[in-house]
Amino acid sequence: MFLRRSIPTTALLLLALFFNPSSNNHQFASAIKPARSAASVITNKKTLTIPTPPSSHSVSDIETPGSSSSQSLLDKQIMGGATEPAEAKTGLPDGAKLLIGAGGIYAAFLYYGSLQEDVFRYVSPVDGTSFKQAWFLQVMEAFANVVIGFLGMQLTGPTKGIPLRMFGISGAAQVSAKACTSLALANGLSFPVATLAKSGKMAPVMAGSLLLGGATYTLREYLQVAAIIGGTAIVSMGKKKSSSSVDNSLMGVFYIVLSLALDGVTAGFQKRLKTETAKVGVKPKPYDFMFWTNLFMCLTAVIIAGILGEIASGVSFLVANPEIMSKIARFAVCSAVGQSFIFYTIANFDPLILSTVTTTRKIFSVLLSIFLKGHTLSMTGWSGIALSVSGILSELQAKAASKKTKAK
Repeated sequence: MFLRRSIPTTALLLLALFFNPSSNNHQFASAIKPARSAASVITNKKTLTIPTPPSSHSVSDIETPGSSSSQSLLDKQIMGGATEPAEAKTGLPDGAKLLIGAGGIYAAFLYYGSLQEDVFRYVSPVDGTSFKQAWFLQVMEAFANVVIGFLGMQLTGPTKGIPLRMFGISGAAQVSAKACTSLALANGLSFPVATLAKSGKMAPVMAGSLLLGGATYTLREYLQVAAIIGGTAIVSMGKKKSSSSVDNSLMGVFYIVLSLALDGVTAGFQKRLKTETAKVGVKPKPYDFMFWTNLFMCLTAVIIAGILGEIASGVSFLVANPEIMSKIARFAVCSAVGQSFIFYTIANFDPLILSTVTTTRKIFSVLLSIFLKGHTLSMTGWSGIALSVSGILSELQAKAASKKTKAK
């Protein structure tokens, strides 16, 4: 119970420290102070002990944002942790916990998305260049997650005997997918199009399963993916061109497709990670996953950024443009804080609740980008938005219906 209260509080304080009150993005920031209370039920002078149910151990749609996005840190990955012994039910009511968890995810990742778009649309007043060092950005983001993950792991206690080899492979694949998303933005793909495209990550998973695993899917699942992909293409074609806008480049499209493919690869490695941990009888806790995955993500990004010369050029760009330095710092902290709220939500609610929050967050990110960042869409573009959103919501509704069927 200490962890569930302390981590969101610490995360909010960290998030607040990096918000710039004068920034145009401050409207996304929010702070919620979790209350501390304890209660017991007393009847006929006897205290009734209410057993606390075990926390949900699945992670769905973790944002590394991007993930995100990405979209998941460990997609449907079993998290560790023993069942809590029976004790008096304490703490906040479920409504307040949901407000903290969902509110924290919305605040952190809406601001995260806004900052990510600002970073790649930034034009230096010094020499007119823009920020292109996507791998250097991943170093900064992963490092912030490593710090928060380490603190959380120390509070919950690190798990011994974790098979780190699969963490390394999974982390390398995941950071590559995230870097490709950043490279798509750096090469002219608009943020709304990139975000909608990443929502169709079920497509490469389906393709891989069909080709390699002989899986079968329903007509509805095919239509959902077609709606998301088709809607994204329509938005891209229906975007009105103006002198201030950057056309979606073929290279940007290439990188976002590559990112989706790497999402499918990452999902496969994460399933193998689940198998490996089960074989050795280890159940890593949420912050074990956060720390080790991001540690290998950071190491991978450092190596690739070093080979490409992005560390030196990235540092030089930040020194010459201190304004973007603060944006990148806040971007990285928002990623780490958002992960903490995701783990808080996982610990208190069903994975479907988390999936609902993260899915609708992406829709709001697209709409906020359109309205606040100067994107202009034609009627064709708006029809594409509607088609993509219908596919996303249909997928979410199908998950809810499937869960109800299994419950029966």
